[in-house]
Amino acid sequence: MRAITYSRYGGADVLELTEQPTPKVGADTVLVRVRAASVNPVDWKLRQGYLDAIMDVRFPVVPGWDVAGVVERVGLDTPELQVGDEVFGYVRKDWVHGGTFAEYVSAPVRTLARKPTTLSFEEAAAVPLAGLTAYQSIRRAGVTAGQTVLVHAAAGGVGGFAVQIAAALGATVVGTASEANHEYLRALGAQAVTYGDGLVERVRALAPDGVDVVLDYGSPDAVATAPSLLRAGGTIASIVDAKARDELGGHYVWVRPDSADLAALGALIDDGKVGVEVAQVFDLADAAAAHEASASGHVRGKVVVRV
Repeated sequence: MRAITYSRYGGADVLELTEQPTPKVGADTVLVRVRAASVNPVDWKLRQGYLDAIMDVRFPVVPGWDVAGVVERVGLDTPELQVGDEVFGYVRKDWVHGGTFAEYVSAPVRTLARKPTTLSFEEAAAVPLAGLTAYQSIRRAGVTAGQTVLVHAAAGGVGGFAVQIAAALGATVVGTASEANHEYLRALGAQAVTYGDGLVERVRALAPDGVDVVLDYGSPDAVATAPSLLRAGGTIASIVDAKARDELGGHYVWVRPDSADLAALGALIDDGKVGVEVAQVFDLADAAAAHEASASGHVRGKVVVRV
């Protein structure tokens, strides 16, 4: 099969289009014919070796964890899925080796759910890691209807999903972003504020009694400003700063593959409560350009690779 691989850590130039064996299908896995995959920051951080201390990497690596495609073959005990099912998933395994930037990927059934019917394969591939991160951090923080939620980095890939999910739950959402993204946040359902100096005052102007939940998806000020913004009994969840847990008693979240969570997220999408934004679509052979586009920080929405 055709696959993008890298055999050493480095820049985007280490990515090559190569021929690899079609993956084997274990008892609790299915073989997915990949139609699209997407790039997440973790993909290029892994490629550069930044996560070598916590990830077991086996070269050559096929990068990519997000996928949308069609079940080609099923394992010995996979009653959840059948050949021909359209699926999407966050195919993170116990080691980094056989990813989704390939014609086929062997995916444990725990990493997959049926693709939302309202999405194209390219759109569906943009959802799993970012969408699950938002969904699981919101659930961990216990967001409920009637609360006020502050979403940091709200215009980013995870933040955009979080704004919509929190709003769908009935929360009032305030999101931080640059001025250029304020209209975008309002369209997602958030009141927008600019990050940086004066943030506490700007948020307090919208939520005089403080906020119930702070969700941090990439703000250097989130933990420092949280005590001044959270009302009594409020909590913070962060995907970037363990101080949210260790110093503030909140939550530090590392996303996990979960079929039930994916299915719930897909239902929100098919119900029209959560939308998906794709920034750019590249062909598989142009995976290096896709990595560079994602790492540039100049895109809003997900970078997707069509296989």
